[in-house]
Amino acid sequence: MNNKDTTILVSVVMPAYNEIHTIRHIISKVMAVKLKKELIIVDDASTDGTREYLRSISDKHITVVFHEHNRGKGAAIRTALQYVKGDITLIQDADLEYDPEEYGQLIELILKDKADVVYGSRFLSRTRVFYFYHLLGNKIINLFANILFNTTFTDLETCYKAFKTKTIQDIPLHSNSFGFEAEITAKLVKRKLRIFEVPISYYGRTYEEGKKITWKDGIIALYWLVRCRFSKN
Repeated sequence: MNNKDTTILVSVVMPAYNEIHTIRHIISKVMAVKLKKELIIVDDASTDGTREYLRSISDKHITVVFHEHNRGKGAAIRTALQYVKGDITLIQDADLEYDPEEYGQLIELILKDKADVVYGSRFLSRTRVFYFYHLLGNKIINLFANILFNTTFTDLETCYKAFKTKTIQDIPLHSNSFGFEAEITAKLVKRKLRIFEVPISYYGRTYEEGKKITWKDGIIALYWLVRCRFSKN
């Protein structure tokens, strides 16, 4: 980044649900990134101590919002967007699968006004060996989306998505679950926005380590792709 870029505020949106084993570490990593930034965390009614830890945070650059009932990732992101003040909005999970040190490559094209949205693709760079059926599911979802929308996505299910803030705030979102990833992708494409993918690292965790997504979320993603393809919004 050059000196001009230091005036840009990046809003990092972090949905969190039962991540007590990683929440401290990931917040520390996010705040260590050398960008002008704010962090908006939405606790989605955690029950493992995450909620109590978040209540103890007192940092003017961190906003914490609490859901009274578990509503899902999409709902948490919608809540966070009400608090975003930055020029760029970036989504960060509350685990350690993605590396905040790679924010720079996610926002570079937006800063240069060459992109409206940038996805960090796990399949274009180094990645931890992880579940074959997750890989297969991702490929099926990407193929399905690419056929429906005549696109070339390699990883629409990635957590790392960076947007011009006005872009994401102007899109009506409805999915409460992991279906957010498919819904936002479909609606971005239908608006003919400039979407790029860049390589990122990925350190996938196991279910024993707290991974939450399942095959049911794949079905939900396909539903949202079809719904958005044939709807007006």
